[in-house]
Amino acid sequence: MKKNNMEYIIVVGCGRTGSHLANLLSKAGKSVVIIDKEEKKFQKLSEEFSGFMLEADAIEIDVLEQAKIAKADVLITAAADDSTNMMIAQVATKIYEVPLVLARVIDPAEIPVYEALEIQIISPTILSAQLLYELIVGKHKEEK
Repeated sequence: MKKNNMEYIIVVGCGRTGSHLANLLSKAGKSVVIIDKEEKKFQKLSEEFSGFMLEADAIEIDVLEQAKIAKADVLITAAADDSTNMMIAQVATKIYEVPLVLARVIDPAEIPVYEALEIQIISPTILSAQLLYELIVGKHKEEK
């Protein structure tokens, strides 16, 4: 049985979100593998990043196996494309039974599909809009 202490983490996508998250997790002492198709994206990682970088396409099963997905405690999809995130999250959940799979969803219209597949999501679009709304409505209430 797999330990559930969230020590081995795979991050797919080394853009702004993925690289920042990988840096934070590495700094916290987690064992991190970050996957991206573009080598230049790894330049976003800090010099202190102690994880493993894998230049490859994470939609390929052999790439996920090279990243040791079978031993992953967590897999986060932070690729720029919702379809890619959904596909990888499904594979991690259904085939490899990764204990915690989180997918970034950019287009809120895609959320029902993820929910139907029982994939946990985070949507920066919704979070940003909600925070802005609360700042506007909260500020408006304070002025009355």
